[in-house]
Amino acid sequence: MTTQPDLVVINARIWTGEPSLPYAQALAIKADTITAVGSNDEIRLIQGKNTKVLDAAGHLVLPGFIDNHTHLMVGGFQLLSLDLREVKSKEEFIQTITARAANTPSGCWITGGGWNNDQWAQAQTPVKEWIDRFTPHIPVFVSRSDLHIGFANSAALSLAGINRFTGDPAGGAIERDPYTGEPTGILKDNAIKLVQQCIPTPTQQQYDKALAAAMQHAARLGVTSVQDITAWSDWNDWETFRRFQQQQQLTLRIYARTQITEWKKQLALVDAGFCNDAWLRLGGVKGFVDGSLGSGTALMFEPYDDAPGTNGLLADQMLPEGIMRERIAAADKAGLPVSIHAIGDKANHLLLDIFEAVIKENGPRDRRFRIEHAQHLLPGDIARLARLGILASVQPGHVYEDGCWAKSRIGSRRCQMAYAFRSLLDAGVAVSFGTDWPVVPLNPFLGIYAAVTRQTQDGRHPAGWVPGQKLSVIESLRAYTSGSAYAEFSETTKGTLRPGKLADLILVSQDILTVQPEDIPKTRVLWTIAGGKIVYQE
Repeated sequence: MTTQPDLVVINARIWTGEPSLPYAQALAIKADTITAVGSNDEIRLIQGKNTKVLDAAGHLVLPGFIDNHTHLMVGGFQLLSLDLREVKSKEEFIQTITARAANTPSGCWITGGGWNNDQWAQAQTPVKEWIDRFTPHIPVFVSRSDLHIGFANSAALSLAGINRFTGDPAGGAIERDPYTGEPTGILKDNAIKLVQQCIPTPTQQQYDKALAAAMQHAARLGVTSVQDITAWSDWNDWETFRRFQQQQQLTLRIYARTQITEWKKQLALVDAGFCNDAWLRLGGVKGFVDGSLGSGTALMFEPYDDAPGTNGLLADQMLPEGIMRERIAAADKAGLPVSIHAIGDKANHLLLDIFEAVIKENGPRDRRFRIEHAQHLLPGDIARLARLGILASVQPGHVYEDGCWAKSRIGSRRCQMAYAFRSLLDAGVAVSFGTDWPVVPLNPFLGIYAAVTRQTQDGRHPAGWVPGQKLSVIESLRAYTSGSAYAEFSETTKGTLRPGKLADLILVSQDILTVQPEDIPKTRVLWTIAGGKIVYQE
């Protein structure tokens, strides 16, 4: 006798993601697992008197989105701190920080970020003098949207001991006034840590509040799983995840990737018998080859068009020469999955050299090496990704923002291979989608819109920015669901809707498979189910 389901969804248009049954009307859930998918009549036959019934009223049901790259706690704290994402000018930047300072006690920090001066009417780079007179006794440190540039006022620079005599750290840069040599307040990549280490560590209560805010935000947007960049600067993020897991308070599945420089610590957790479950898993290690295009620190073969004196920076994790290969080889030999950030074409090329050498050294296995971002690629390196079985972990929302200004950085020719999603798929590369939140909004529908239309925020590319790299809606959905499940070795448990898989699914306000592409960003999530439970309802 079939066990009666706890919950059924009927009268839906279900896109299952399964080739054998792409569409269905209804499904049944027992505990945290899908037990049946089929027609309304088939599902009604197995429901019992105590089964909860959700009538989808003809709306589209999709697998829950799996975001392949988040900074979850950074995003959670940003939700609770100063949000500068909507700032569009120097004046708004100053006014927003000044208003916060008026309600901030002397000596307390103002943190947050999300500003992007490349999106302003006049793309001025902030300098500390803009806000110093409004914040003489309040240290300010706010990150640019890409997280590779930070802006500090004089109070923060003083606490960090940064002055005209402070040298650039390896893998970082302190921007300086060309006439006085004084720091301007702009810190790039590894130089950011000079200030970050001075900011008081949040309390456990503040960490808990940030995680709760992040999970609520994810549920509202239909994201049921994230592949996180965890413990970027310490292990407090991990301890917060673990605490919520132990208390059965997670409503978002977390695949946690910790820093490659501390790979032995994750291995020790594995050896100690850390209990991975369906809500929290150790996902191997994450490293950096270079910085970002927006900060001018992505490592390119040729100099930047707008800064011909540089072609970017190697991240400090690449120094001394050979250390990254040594760490990747050791982590891989120990069985830990490896994900590495590479933006520039030279950074991706160098990383592929390392991956190829490690594969040869450690021998064949299903390791699923990942390049995080794979943003600017040589055509020959796309073929190498396919040949080596390297996964492309990409974030299409960057197209919407970076396409406004990338040409000024690297010119039209190099932009042809920027965010080359079509080329990657056509070459047979396994592609997954995510956001890089809070660098880009967590909303998956914005990412799908960007992948399908290649539109940019400034509206200057009506046919799409590099339109030959467009994907279909179905291809984009697969990258955000089954593609991301594959990237974390979870293709047998989630990513599509079929019996035996986890009951992670969403109901949305419109059918993104049939609406006009320009209407995709208008899509709202009506409810989100994770593990068989409704975690969000509009």
